[in-house]
Formats: sequence, structure tokens, C-alpha cells
Amino acid sequence: MSQATVTDAASEAAPDSSGAAENAVGARVKALREAMDLSLRDLSERSGVSPTMLSQVERGSTSPTLAVAEKIAAGLDLSLSQLLRLDEVQHVVISRSTDHLVRNRKGHRIEEMTPPLPGQRADVSSHRLEPGASTGGAGDAPMHEPGSRETAVVLRGKVVLVFEGDRHQLTEGDSVTFDADLPHHFENESDEPVEFVAVIAAGLRRG
Repeated sequence: MSQATVTDAASEAAPDSSGAAENAVGARVKALREAMDLSLRDLSERSGVSPTMLSQVERGSTSPTLAVAEKIAAGLDLSLSQLLRLDEVQHVVISRSTDHLVRNRKGHRIEEMTPPLPGQRADVSSHRLEPGASTGGAGDAPMHEPGSRETAVVLRGKVVLVFEGDRHQLTEGDSVTFDADLPHHFENESDEPVEFVAVIAAGLRRG
């Protein structure tokens, strides 16, 4: 990855600051960085912002300029508005069952349960596979972005996870977590329908 020039902390801080706002932004930067398994030096290399400045921002001891905040956001694969939550109008969003997007294809029912929100880093969906159905097949290209992880929980029946050619048997109550950017699909080899919930979290594994 090409590295931006890392500038010193003195030129990166805004002259005026608000403690509450600094703490909120700093806590968010730290949480996102740790969720992506990045060290301060890693984020510095991705953003071009010095490790010292990043540490000060995370501790809430200084406020970055908008230009620096934009660099930090880019290093976290976010837009500036997503990092600062400028485009979020509320902290609690209820997605009613009647609003869920439902798709059906070849015995596979998919219900998207997560509302489309700015900066959304995880998606939740429920799946129902009829006997003999599958979510895909060998040779299918990965559907999720690099660094994604998936956790699936079987609610009813038995299902097979085929991950990079290996087959894993799962039954009611079982859960499994794997790298979602690698080839995988689920198969129902039983005579009964199977239901499971999947959570796709983006940017949790470094490439």
C-alpha cells in the first residue's frame, strides 16, 4: 500500500476544541481501529497521520482539523461524514419485519434484517433452505468485501457449510464463524427445511 506523508502532531490539531466532541470522535476512532485489528502505527501508515496525533485524538486530548479527520476516516475505510456521524439522524433505528427485503431463489429464502444506514459495518440476514437447496455452489466468486467475517447460527434443522472445499456439519443451536471473503456456501442435504441467521461484519480481518 502506498503511504501518505505522515505530518507532525502540532500541525494536525485544530486550534479550538470541545471536550465532549473530542471524546466522542476519539472513542469512535479507537473502537473502529481495534475492530479492524489495526495498531496505531498501522492506521498511521494507512492515513498519513502521525501515531502521536492518532493517540491524542483517541484519548480526547486534542481535536484534529477537518483535513486530518478526513485522512483518519480514509484510513478506516469511511467517509468523513460517516466517521463524524454527520449523516446519522438517530441512534436507535427499528427495522420492522414488514420493511425487510425478502428474496427467493431456487429454494433459498433470504430476509435482509438490517436497515440501510450510513457507515453500516455489519449486516444481519435470515435464511431458509428447502431440502436439496443451497446458497451457492463450488466455483462461485466470494460475495463479501475483503476482510469480512461471517457468523451463522442454526435455528432449525441441519445444514452443511462448504468452506474452501471442506464440509462442516451443523445442527440446531450450532454457530460457526469464518472469513466471508473466501469461497463458501451452505447446503441442505436433509429432508427437512433448515433455518439460520447470518451476520456479516466488514473490515474485521486484515488482508
